[in-house]
Amino acid sequence: MRAPIGTFEHARPAPECLDELVAPVADALRTWADGVPAENVLYVDTDPDRADTAVFVEHYGRDLLETSANCVVVAGRRGGDTSFAACLVLSTTRADVNGVVRRRLGARKASFAPMETATGLTGMEYGGITPVGLPAGWPLLVDPAVVALPYVLVGSGRRRGKLLVPGEAFVRLPGAEVVEGLGVPAAG
Repeated sequence: MRAPIGTFEHARPAPECLDELVAPVADALRTWADGVPAENVLYVDTDPDRADTAVFVEHYGRDLLETSANCVVVAGRRGGDTSFAACLVLSTTRADVNGVVRRRLGARKASFAPMETATGLTGMEYGGITPVGLPAGWPLLVDPAVVALPYVLVGSGRRRGKLLVPGEAFVRLPGAEVVEGLGVPAAG
């Protein structure tokens, strides 16, 4: 099947590609209880050597610049306690970690989680972290602009491959909350 966004020649329903996904993502798709059928989540194979944004959109379609989202792991600290959350914002923006996210977590300080922490806690590869299959109990903060898109390109849990997910599906993922002002213009 042809992908609904980008110039990917082959897109397959993600539940048919479980062997190509990391365990947390495959498990999430096996137990998908969303109002959007799991078969509407698509998997596309991509070249990890073309992961840089400029090269990626040049190769797989310029429309992906406006229809892709980044999932970042944030650590919030208050006293000796650390809490984690994932933020999903359009690739053309950045998550307001020090403002919106810090307040939402009730933290004194918030920052991007170190790579080893993010990959260790999620079971996903750096550069491929996705909101599908996050650890239980984590808040998933989603920018409204992501939800508004018919399809969004996100990581698959690995650097190779991406998921194409209907925007409306993100609000039904465990711990999801749409947060106004989460995505702010990226510094140019």
